[in-house]
Amino acid sequence: MTKKHNFSAGPSILPKEVLQQASKAIINFNNIDLSLIEISHRSKDFVMVMKEAKNLVRELLEIPNGYSILFLQGGASLEFLMVPMNLMKINGKAAYLNTGTWSKKAIQEAKRFGETIVVGDSSDKNFSYIPKNFEIPTDVDYFHCTSNNTIYGTQIKKFPNTSNIVVCDMSSDIFSRKIDINKFDLIYAGAQKNMGPAGTTLVIVKDDILEKTGRNIPTMLDYKTHINKDSMFNTPPVFAIYVSMLTLKWLKKRGGIDQIEKNNNEKANLLYSEIDRNKLFKGTANVEDRSKMNVCFHLLDKKKEVQFNKMLNESGINGLNGHRSVGGYRASIYNAMQIESIKLLVDIMKKLERN
Repeated sequence: MTKKHNFSAGPSILPKEVLQQASKAIINFNNIDLSLIEISHRSKDFVMVMKEAKNLVRELLEIPNGYSILFLQGGASLEFLMVPMNLMKINGKAAYLNTGTWSKKAIQEAKRFGETIVVGDSSDKNFSYIPKNFEIPTDVDYFHCTSNNTIYGTQIKKFPNTSNIVVCDMSSDIFSRKIDINKFDLIYAGAQKNMGPAGTTLVIVKDDILEKTGRNIPTMLDYKTHINKDSMFNTPPVFAIYVSMLTLKWLKKRGGIDQIEKNNNEKANLLYSEIDRNKLFKGTANVEDRSKMNVCFHLLDKKKEVQFNKMLNESGINGLNGHRSVGGYRASIYNAMQIESIKLLVDIMKKLERN
């Protein structure tokens, strides 16, 4: 059987050893002769999973005291409304950077709660770049940005220096590169890119920014509820949290974020170099804003599409189709993607050029 090389944008590739460990836990977790997904989330076995997962997040991202770490549900889409509900004052306002589909959806939700100012917008060029030199008003309750744009293949390389509260959706590049956590007051990320399977959402929030809106927030949508209950106000997504914990252990064992960032840079540089060298292909994002996680490109000679797709399929390459908003191809090269898979794709691109 041909080995599969999974370039899917999400849910995405996970380390093989993590999948193997997780599969065992489905049958017999911690040698207790019970499945992980049939034991109480309040049992000592799962409480230890939650504790270890949070400790690994804090260690890998070097999160200081004063921040709470939560594992919630609902994906980034729920955070789009939880953020303004918890941070935008009554009659307040917020500033947003619009760099793609997901930031646009976040803006739509924020508008339900108050004035929402778009301080930078790259929709004029189909989100192919990251806006620069924008100004954030000093009187907004917070500033929101999306660090990496899965669909359009752009990534923020330098975050703004501001005295405002900074919120960032890091769903598709968290744990892929070093960040200065002190620049952010709230970070959220769906697990299904670099952390685990779909089903849980990581939230990192500075404690002292909460309970200042004057709103009567529904219990389930209040971050303080989940902080006070250690992410167990309701039954948490036990399997997704467990696999996320395993993935973070895998990341730590391989040198942590310092090493994985080097690996990711090497993978991205290899693929982008071929896209730029090969006259058959062209990248879609501005060079300075290119994502290290999602590489979007077009095949310029449409007559070769059938041949290229056949070569990809025969080589076991999966999930390379671009999003319908952009077209072409998208190689999602998250942490678990091995460089051998990138080399295979590059070899196919070179063979297509020779044919």
